[in-house]
Formats: sequence, C-alpha cells, structure tokens
Amino acid sequence: MSKPQPSQPVKPVVSLIMARKDLSGPFIRRLAAYFGPPDLVSPWWPFTATEYYHREMGPDLGRRLVAFLHLADPAHLARWKLFTNALEEDFSLGGRRLVNADPGYVAKERLVLATGKNYTHRLYLEQGIYGDLTLIFSKGDFKALPWSYPDYAEGRMPALLMLVRRKYLWQLKSLA
Repeated sequence: MSKPQPSQPVKPVVSLIMARKDLSGPFIRRLAAYFGPPDLVSPWWPFTATEYYHREMGPDLGRRLVAFLHLADPAHLARWKLFTNALEEDFSLGGRRLVNADPGYVAKERLVLATGKNYTHRLYLEQGIYGDLTLIFSKGDFKALPWSYPDYAEGRMPALLMLVRRKYLWQLKSLA
C-alpha cells in the first residue's frame, strides 16, 4: 500500500505571451505582489510558434518567462491560474487580452502548466482548472511529450527552464 506523503515544494513560473512590451513591467509587478519577488525574468523574444493568439492579441507578439524566488505548494496551481486569469482581464482592452499568462511550476521531474482547457493528458485540479504535464525531466534534460507545445520543447525555453531547475534544486538543498 502506498502511504501518502507531503509534496515537495515547487518553483512557480509564469509564461507570458504579450501584445505590448511596455506591459511587461506592470504585469510582472502584479505577479510579484501575488507570488513574491521574481528571481528570473527572461529577455523579451518574438513569439512565432503559432498564430493562435493573432486574432485576439495581434500578430507581433512577444514572450517572457518569469520564475519566482519563493518555493510553493503545488496544490495551489489552480488558484494561480484563477489569479492570472483575473490579471489578464485587468490588462485587457476592449474585451481583448493583451497578455496571456500561463502559470505553472518546475519540480525535479517535470514542468506542469495550468489551463482551463480539458484534454486527454490533463488532470482536473479544481474550479475548472487542469494541470498539463508539459515536459518531463529525464537523463539530464527536459523532454517533450507528444502533446508538448513546441515552443516549450525547443528554442529558448528549454535553456531557461534548465536555469530555473538548477536554482530550484539549490533551494531544495538549502531546505534540508
């Protein structure tokens, strides 16, 4: 019989797709008021992985990744998504989002993102929010799964996630 154990804390991250670079500072400050101070804010780079957001947000989108200093309980992932959804609404203009914010966490073994969309590989958390197993960590690197978003599996994101994971592992050691 398996015996329930408390979960290890995880490293919160928020992936941002933005219509305007000038919103980065104000949006990240609002995230920091909720998650605590960031310890990694990636450079801005063009988001060209898909045209999915063009109709709502426009064609010239940018991407940023933000990781937060304080480790947290992964059981809060659904709450994080509800918070970022409300924040997206606050930064909307004329009913159109200017920011898409996807919260998640880095753990030793995986990257999990929160979503409001159900799919076969997503597990229901609470309040209409699902956890998406986006990447797994194996043999020294993050590995894509058949459903992984391409922009998480290639390009700049994997190297950034490795930095986040290294800091996270260092933080876990300091807790022991």
